[in-house]
Amino acid sequence: MVLDGIAKKNFVIVGRVGMDLMPDPPGTRTQDAQTMMVAMGGSSANIAAGLGRLGCKAALVTSVSDDAVGRYCLNQLAQYGINSTYVKKITGESRTSLAVSETRLEEHQTVIYRNNAADFQMTTEDAEAVDYSQFGALITAGTVFAAEPSRSATFRAFELAREAGLPIIFDVDYRPYSWPSPEVAQDVLSRAGAMSDVIVGNDEEFGFMAGDISKGLDKARELARSGAAIVVYKKGPEGATTFANGDEIHTGIYPVEAVKPTGAGDSFMAGIMASLAEGLPIRDAVLRGSACASIVVSRPGCAPAMPTPAELEAFLATHPGPTQP
Repeated sequence: MVLDGIAKKNFVIVGRVGMDLMPDPPGTRTQDAQTMMVAMGGSSANIAAGLGRLGCKAALVTSVSDDAVGRYCLNQLAQYGINSTYVKKITGESRTSLAVSETRLEEHQTVIYRNNAADFQMTTEDAEAVDYSQFGALITAGTVFAAEPSRSATFRAFELAREAGLPIIFDVDYRPYSWPSPEVAQDVLSRAGAMSDVIVGNDEEFGFMAGDISKGLDKARELARSGAAIVVYKKGPEGATTFANGDEIHTGIYPVEAVKPTGAGDSFMAGIMASLAEGLPIRDAVLRGSACASIVVSRPGCAPAMPTPAELEAFLATHPGPTQP
């Protein structure tokens, strides 16, 4: 069921879209900036952009503020070919998220403004308005669970997606600043993981779910045994361990000259899903996801840096190859 749903190349993605500002030219500190590059941001929107660039369809379910920044995000979704039918404009004091992120590695700073974030105002009614039958799979990233009513809305979306036969794909994406406490985050993210068919997270995120960083790999293995069809345990520069079909698959990374640390996880997710949708084996899909991540960290921006199929193939053809895990 999981791979059949992914193969439809049509994803409903629950989670935020926002605006990114980046000091320009690359290498500039925010405190020294005279001009800024602007781009679409937000984990879920970035994943949608990555999938779209790689030939898949994506629809976003979220809320944006009914103001200039919200309208910018809607315009950007249209430019990336992302379906915004289920993006609700809201009035009041909630605002669309803003991130100021440097295109630099040394002393990199990303400052994210999410006080009273508009996307947290997504409601259960919004989740129930989606026609899940038209999609092949649901994707979300963990930030949607950090506050109400978005938390309950997303769990409701999980239930409705499951009833419609869609696999649930979950990027743990733990951001401590979004949560009221680590204890709440651990409980809620663990609950979401238990409901998911595909789970992607890094060593710290799985360790957090397990209550101890040293137990992260065991947590990933446990989730694979208890029901998830695919669990990808990311280890940064050491590559990834993927649990699927009773196997442990070890893969490396594609080293590049990075210009920033952001956007890799979103591109990794998009690359894996698009590759699985093409029918590639899991090992190859994870490696292509790693290649997408390397491409994105070597370019300014997140959504604008997502590769096309031609760019991905050119990268793979000219790169010496992945590291040995």
